[in-house]
Amino acid sequence: MNDFQKTAKEMLDFIEKSPTCFHAVANIGAMLEEAGYVRLRENEEWKLVKGGKYYTERNDSSVIAFAVPTGTVKGFHMAAAHSDSPCFKVKEKPELTVEDHYMRLNTEKYGGMILSTWMDRPLSVAGRLAVRGTDGIQSRLVNIDRDLCVIPNVAIHMNREMNKGVEYNPQVDMLPLFADVAFDTDAAGASETADGSLEKPALLGLAAEAAGVDAEAILGEDLFLYTRQEGRFLGAKGEFVLAPRLDDLQSAFALTKAFTESTPAEYINICAVFDNEEVGSGTRQGADSTFLADTLDRITEGLLADHSTYLRWIADSFLISADNAHAVHPNHPEKADPTNRPYLNGGIVIKFHGSQKYTTDGISAAKMKDYCERAKVPYQTYANRSDIAGGSTLGNISTAHVSVSSVDIGLPQLAMHSAVETAGMMDTEYAVRALKEFWGE
Repeated sequence: MNDFQKTAKEMLDFIEKSPTCFHAVANIGAMLEEAGYVRLRENEEWKLVKGGKYYTERNDSSVIAFAVPTGTVKGFHMAAAHSDSPCFKVKEKPELTVEDHYMRLNTEKYGGMILSTWMDRPLSVAGRLAVRGTDGIQSRLVNIDRDLCVIPNVAIHMNREMNKGVEYNPQVDMLPLFADVAFDTDAAGASETADGSLEKPALLGLAAEAAGVDAEAILGEDLFLYTRQEGRFLGAKGEFVLAPRLDDLQSAFALTKAFTESTPAEYINICAVFDNEEVGSGTRQGADSTFLADTLDRITEGLLADHSTYLRWIADSFLISADNAHAVHPNHPEKADPTNRPYLNGGIVIKFHGSQKYTTDGISAAKMKDYCERAKVPYQTYANRSDIAGGSTLGNISTAHVSVSSVDIGLPQLAMHSAVETAGMMDTEYAVRALKEFWGE
């Protein structure tokens, strides 16, 4: 197994262990601690030293790590990605029954999804529980790690026009089938309750069991559907990867791997992974919050530097915003810009937008190209067709709070916001190599 395959396999394993943003941040924290990073809590005093390695989390779903050089500091070298992906969020009081037979889960859309891709595949539920403990409310990760539910399509016999296009109603068509409440669990060998009645399935009961807590102690929850599809290699030579949540856990993993394998020279290295990018970033843990600015302020204070020094550091800082990019589609190449056409396995994509949905300009693009060339990594360019509106990302949101030069990049992929997406096997390692060049300065 070569370095490209090894890194891609590590990335797929990371995604497999990260069904929600909470799990992704917990797994990033584990990678950081294995590399010697010390967790700091926002409600405690920070005592920092030159050469120190630290990280902090907010809301269990966003994380910022930083490494301090041993010598003189010139500024911050920052890279950011996001931990969330489009999916279905489970509502409060989620159980819905149909004619005393089927139990469904009441869900709602989180982010811009390709709804049809979630149908007819095994799904489960994961997220975070808020549990009453001896020291107050405690957060517990939960993953009901088995095939639990499905969103069934309507048979073509019942809708002969299905293949001419269907508009799905999220409240009607996209609710997952969770249980058959008329199922004879006694005949199937299930145990009875103390009063002799048969135990009926309930989502929080299963979540409590999976988390190892008492169901009565659960006071709140943030639960999401996730697809049970395992990431894998495919293609004639294994040159592609297929997995859920590539947008943006592929970038988040690449950032964390490169960060933990780098040693800063003259810049304080910053690795940030924010939540809620898919819904606009406007939360206390999103890129449109004070999280990054607060952390940079506290780093400066912790190193006993004054505000003037902070402003000088900011003036000499740089941000790489890493969020995956659209590759040319094999069946619809006409959807791509005529000249800026990234392909899978073609390397890092530098993203441009005239209205600054991406922050890249001539100077920041030149810097990114230089890092790639020094790392011997190929790069490509992306721009939307001028007659097709594109998406946005966290780069311009972050730089509205921290005024630094910035470039938007991504790794090329197909079927962005599908339940399962496709990317190039080689591109994760390309990103790691370029980011290590950036963080080695």
